[in-house]
Amino acid sequence: MTVNDQQPLGSPFSAATSATDIVADCDLSGMTAVVTGGYSGLGLETTLALTAAGARVIVPARRPHVARAALQEVRGCEVIAMDLADVAGVRSAAAHISDIADRIDLMMAVAGVMATPERRVGPGWEGQFAANHFGHFTLACELYPLLEAAGGARVIVNSSAGHALTGIRRHDPYFRTGYDKWLAYGQSKTANALFAVHLDALGRNDGVRAFALHPGKIITGLQREMALQEQIDRGWVDEHGNVIGADFKTPSQGAATGLWAATSALLDGRGGLYLEDCDIARVSTPDQPMDDGGVRAYAIDPDEAARLWDLSVAATGATPILR
Repeated sequence: MTVNDQQPLGSPFSAATSATDIVADCDLSGMTAVVTGGYSGLGLETTLALTAAGARVIVPARRPHVARAALQEVRGCEVIAMDLADVAGVRSAAAHISDIADRIDLMMAVAGVMATPERRVGPGWEGQFAANHFGHFTLACELYPLLEAAGGARVIVNSSAGHALTGIRRHDPYFRTGYDKWLAYGQSKTANALFAVHLDALGRNDGVRAFALHPGKIITGLQREMALQEQIDRGWVDEHGNVIGADFKTPSQGAATGLWAATSALLDGRGGLYLEDCDIARVSTPDQPMDDGGVRAYAIDPDEAARLWDLSVAATGATPILR
């Protein structure tokens, strides 16, 4: 992947496209998908669309009882327990998935946390970096043999426009010198984008392609740890919690880009790209406002992606896909 590849294709879809629009003509019968967070918000819309198109969907969930309640009427999906912030638990969940599936055609890394209070997990990792990046990184590494077995798998990683807040803080990735919840979120979203870049570089010869994306601005459970007043001050909601921002998407519209990434023939033979509004995003300049769209060059830089990969292998002990 080069920066020249990071150009819009002229997709027939747009920011207004819904999840059901994307899968309207898709037959995913015989395919198996893993959707983290697939029981609420964008993840639920993703699960509903994939199962409606005939796919079998496995939903790893931190709150499996809540997930089962949310999905009890949905045919073709099953829930397993997994906490992304617990790397040992991710490995256990991956082993369970390996027991019940012989291939994975789609891995959709939708779950995430945002702007949380300072939390330390594992050996002192910053919580957002651990849950948003290390958890999905470990899951993909552990499931790689099943992705390879699909003979054309796609891994779709939800990043965010928040990646524009910061690159990887190599001097202090775990915020040991002072915590900032938004910079921590931004770093984790940059990590999501870089993860897709290097996973694609390693996996393309095995038919495993990876994409990262910005789903758009959507009010979902992702904001659960933000005070109402903070959301009001940002112009997102009114005093009753009702969405007022004109540029917000519905959860179905927010799920559309990930589903397009998973199913579009326009992306055949491509990978390592950052997507938004059901198309490839352009590269943005450092002085552009975060909400103007696009992807910062540092979030698709292959050298940065390789460095993050090495850091992630060392931190998590995940089995390297290729040495």
